[in-house]
Amino acid sequence: MNTVFYYDPLFLEHETGEHPESPERLRAVLSHFDGRQDGPVFRRPGRAARKSLILAHDARYVDAVEDLCSRGGGFLDGDTPVSEKSFEAAVHAAGAVLDAADELAAGRIASAFALVRPPGHHARPAQGMGFCLFNNIAVAARHLQEEHGAKKVLIVDFDLHHGNGTQEIFYHDPDVVYLSIHRFPFYPGTGSAGETGEGAGAGATVNVPVSGGIPPDESLGFFIAALDRTADAVLPDALLVSAGFDGYAHDPLGGLGFLPAHFREIGAALRKTADACCGGRILSALEGGYSISAMPVCLEAYLEGVG
Repeated sequence: MNTVFYYDPLFLEHETGEHPESPERLRAVLSHFDGRQDGPVFRRPGRAARKSLILAHDARYVDAVEDLCSRGGGFLDGDTPVSEKSFEAAVHAAGAVLDAADELAAGRIASAFALVRPPGHHARPAQGMGFCLFNNIAVAARHLQEEHGAKKVLIVDFDLHHGNGTQEIFYHDPDVVYLSIHRFPFYPGTGSAGETGEGAGAGATVNVPVSGGIPPDESLGFFIAALDRTADAVLPDALLVSAGFDGYAHDPLGGLGFLPAHFREIGAALRKTADACCGGRILSALEGGYSISAMPVCLEAYLEGVG
């Protein structure tokens, strides 16, 4: 496997109680690859600095999350519990995408997967929600702009749920293009085809909303066509992926009928884009996926497509 995994045991210490976004998600992936000679290389990430987090988030929000966790935890919203170690887990999750972005930008690796929790794509500039504390992919995109001179960044999100936080962060930015396929109408309620960006960012948001009843091959066709059109128009020099596996047919939180073969096709389509536009470099970060038995299989299929 050519993809480098970024992982820290701290991610298991983000305690959520009886909750679909549990440490068991990562334990299942680790168990799936344990001892395999064809498995990924693992690297342990560093900690994201505060200055990196505030590229995508309000400084007062970052401080509020740290304070809540230092007092033992609580809830950022009704769906998003945090515990004493959650802040450290979250800043290392952001650190994973930053470390991966640096290695990719330097050309030392071609594919990275941030095996992280908490996930990120629902995290808004000043609000955590939908299991997410900090928007990992958004932090990586801003870092690539600020530190590596990226001119055009393409973020592709194939999680079942629309990444409302990522969309909001870049809704007025013409240089970060956000493309999402997601179930709609569905949580969090955003992501209609009419949401295309505002001001200088008009046209830089591309939503592909699909209903739960559409055959998965048809949904996948819509997505790949949108990806090809967007990549051809944007010609990005960086490709970031919010990789959610809750589109799986039997995911407990919903699903889009996808099977492992569909995730393999998604990976292959993204590999084609990376090879055409980004020097073959691609950075993926884990978002959703709540079938403990199926998520590792879907993830492996995706990485087979990425190559």
